Amino acid sequence: MRRLMIGFVAIAAFASPGTAQPARRSVQRPEPGPKPGLVRVRLVTSEGPILLALDARRAPKTTANFLAYVDDGRFDGTDFYRASRQKSAPKLGFIQAGIRTDARRILPPFPLETTAMTGIKHLDATISMARGMTPASAGGNFFITIGPAPAMDARAGYPGYAAFGHVVGGMDVVKRILAKPTGGGMDAFKDQMILKRVALVSARRLDGVAKPTRLPRAWLIETGPRRRM
Repeated sequence: MRRLMIGFVAIAAFASPGTAQPARRSVQRPEPGPKPGLVRVRLVTSEGPILLALDARRAPKTTANFLAYVDDGRFDGTDFYRASRQKSAPKLGFIQAGIRTDARRILPPFPLETTAMTGIKHLDATISMARGMTPASAGGNFFITIGPAPAMDARAGYPGYAAFGHVVGGMDVVKRILAKPTGGGMDAFKDQMILKRVALVSARRLDGVAKPTRLPRAWLIETGPRRRM
């Protein structure tokens, strides 16, 4: 199924009677700092920013794949296109984003790192790779859970999906996207396609050094008007 599958603390200074006090500036809380084994990535969306922490220690292959898309800019200009809500609890579910089936952006497939291998379960605010029927078909599409999703974990006879990190800032944005009106779609996607575009404007790593793949970025090639011979 390629089809598949941060606040301000305002500090006000009040003048006591007869005493002038200098006003203090509002102070912005810094983003959570880096932790060993984790790589932070900021997603900028049309609904606001989402801050991810990817577990490069426990899920190295999946994290490396995601960072390759980030460092190449392959997620820039794509969308959050799917909002799957539980019928019995519509505030729970998952949202999905990425390149869809855009062959110009796709990178080679990589082995599936199951939850049994990594120990990273599909809990609330987990980021995981969407994939097709073949286990090693994950690539340029991912999803974020709202609420736990144990059915996506590996179990006997079922490989599940490759969870590889979690949201550390911006879950309000994630929930806002989940609540977007949906419709259309077929099969597993039926009635789950977000009707009004939610743009994934950019994805940038905050830790470490970017490592672009240097593979062709065909989606950036502009096709101009044909010359008349």
